[in-house]
Amino acid sequence: MPWCARCALRPRPPARAPRSNVNYRIARPFLYLLEPEMAHRATIWALKHGLVTGGAEPDDPILSTCVWDLAFSNPIGLAAGFDKDAEVIDAMLALGFGFVEAGTVTPLPQPGNPKPRLFRLVEDQAVINRFGFNSKGLASFVERLKARQRKGGAPGIVGANVGKNRDAADAAGDYVTGIETICGLADYLVCNISSPNTPGLRDLQARAQIEELITRVLDARRRAAPDSRRLPPLLAKVGPDLDERQLRDIAEVALATGIDGLIVGNTTVARPPGLRSHYTNEAGGLSGLPLTAAATACLADMYRLTGGRLPIIGCGGVASGADAYARIRAGASLVQVYSSLVFHGPELVGRIKRELAQRLRDDGFKTVKDAVGANHR
Repeated sequence: MPWCARCALRPRPPARAPRSNVNYRIARPFLYLLEPEMAHRATIWALKHGLVTGGAEPDDPILSTCVWDLAFSNPIGLAAGFDKDAEVIDAMLALGFGFVEAGTVTPLPQPGNPKPRLFRLVEDQAVINRFGFNSKGLASFVERLKARQRKGGAPGIVGANVGKNRDAADAAGDYVTGIETICGLADYLVCNISSPNTPGLRDLQARAQIEELITRVLDARRRAAPDSRRLPPLLAKVGPDLDERQLRDIAEVALATGIDGLIVGNTTVARPPGLRSHYTNEAGGLSGLPLTAAATACLADMYRLTGGRLPIIGCGGVASGADAYARIRAGASLVQVYSSLVFHGPELVGRIKRELAQRLRDDGFKTVKDAVGANHR
């Protein structure tokens, strides 16, 4: 059931009959023959042209939740990085995600780092990327969001993730530009300050820098919001490579400034022991299964340091309903996936939701919200 009167007034999306992703199962062996970034572009093209069918099942009512007065039919979302330029939001919602986060988008177009910059670590069910915020820029991103609003998109929540251009003299100014430009076109907004692939970006997680950045982007949101009574939630995305002091600083700043939430975490520059792929030592951020333990621990620490007063989206190494459930019990109100889709395909979304619903019932929870932070109680 929804958690607030505003959400209760919204009609629930119609149930969708399950369909199998036959096209994807046929295409997957061929995609694996392609260089990873080319395979990703081929996947985006196929989604845009309806060649990957939605395998979505009707959402189990126990998965319905409400965060920031937004009604989510389920708490499983697509992380930023998959749809950098807001090309396939509706196609991904049709696969069964409760929410989709597009981006990271930078104010001006930029090519990102030289290729190759994406590597599959098949033996480890992991991915390393060093994209460096490759982006077509805000202008085309905004046009796609506006076109979606005009046409009426698929049911579900949409987030927009913004970053800075590599050579920006005023890093916080780039985030202000992004928030001002996109405000009103997405259900929630995210400042990505934790990618390891843009020089100096993670320095923005230091206390003084993040405090200035959050203060400026909150002011930008107030100026740009079409309705001052209904401000879109604003989040910061922080990485899993933070020590206790850094986590405490971010938690204190987040609570003091009034930002609406955090995403924990991003890719890691660490290389956990036991990785087997010959791509292990490639530079860039590691995501996928090896990140699971560190990302969950970082999330639990952030939940503890914020006293559960700030909604958190858990991200990093989620590949099953058990992973999603562990993230929720550790303190996540919502959960995102991305890298695991590379190895399990779009049918993973439905499997995670079914497994999550079963685990909630097995432990006696009636709703997702009841389970949030259960490990801390």
